[in-house]
Amino acid sequence: MPYIESSFTGNKFILNGHLETIIPSLFRKVHIIYKRERLNLADGDFIDLDWIKQEHKKLVVLFHGLEGSSQSQYIKGFAKYFSERHYDICAVNFRSCSGEPNLLMKSYHSGVTADIQEVISHIHLHTSYTSINLIGFSLGGNVLLKYLGDGIFEHDLEIKAAAAFSVPIDLAGAAIKLARFSNKLYMRQFLKTMTRKLEMKSLQFNGSINIKKLQKITTFEEWDTMFTAPINGFTDAADYYAKCNSKQFLKNIKIPTLLVNALNDPFLSQSCYPSPFLETGQNLFFESPAGGGHVGFMKGLPHENYYSEERAFQFFSQYN
Repeated sequence: MPYIESSFTGNKFILNGHLETIIPSLFRKVHIIYKRERLNLADGDFIDLDWIKQEHKKLVVLFHGLEGSSQSQYIKGFAKYFSERHYDICAVNFRSCSGEPNLLMKSYHSGVTADIQEVISHIHLHTSYTSINLIGFSLGGNVLLKYLGDGIFEHDLEIKAAAAFSVPIDLAGAAIKLARFSNKLYMRQFLKTMTRKLEMKSLQFNGSINIKKLQKITTFEEWDTMFTAPINGFTDAADYYAKCNSKQFLKNIKIPTLLVNALNDPFLSQSCYPSPFLETGQNLFFESPAGGGHVGFMKGLPHENYYSEERAFQFFSQYN
């Protein structure tokens, strides 16, 4: 595995992983205009794709993190940055994340590679891009890395490169880390929005989901055992994590892929940082800057360009 010594040390004003995580999400405001397309999936459900089309030959496809969407500021930041540099943009909203509940009982999760394949196949059939590049963040990064390495799907030749930021490549380890008291604020916010969606789904399916114990859940392991696993065909949280963590598939990735996990990311356990001596193949380039937080990587002020955007563009420029 090529290991890259990072030049990024973090934001010089806020050398703290929690602040580097929170401040961009609260104070960054990116203004862009998408055109929405609804992609009807083979199983009868749908995914909403938000596009910025300027008739460029190169495309970036963006996959958001847990409870994010195309409206997340980091997604909009990447969309703006790359669209200003001669790329078209497709920002993917996973099922139930576009502002409208999905139609089926199953939900998006850390291993939904079939949905990525349907998106890529749709793009291949209905566009004429000569270069397709993929970027995933957090949960979306794990799905992307699994998609690239698990060998289930054959990848289109137009896919030139990929990048993933702040990725919990060991799902079990990240779940334990997020259960710590220091991460209580994040956990509470995630569970709040996830609970709201599950209550809506329970009404949608006439109370077929048992939500009586919702308020007692305090960790992802509890949530995933009670809801994510049974809804999506896994035995329990342990089964879900074991089958969907992307770390086991990194060695099989066939296209140039950049993985960037900040060392001060409050979401990631030590097991989410692949060792430079780990056999992961020659196509995965790993970088672990000292700072950046979780999906942060703010260089200066919140409205300025971010290190992650510049780094992905620099990496893609080698292969496009």
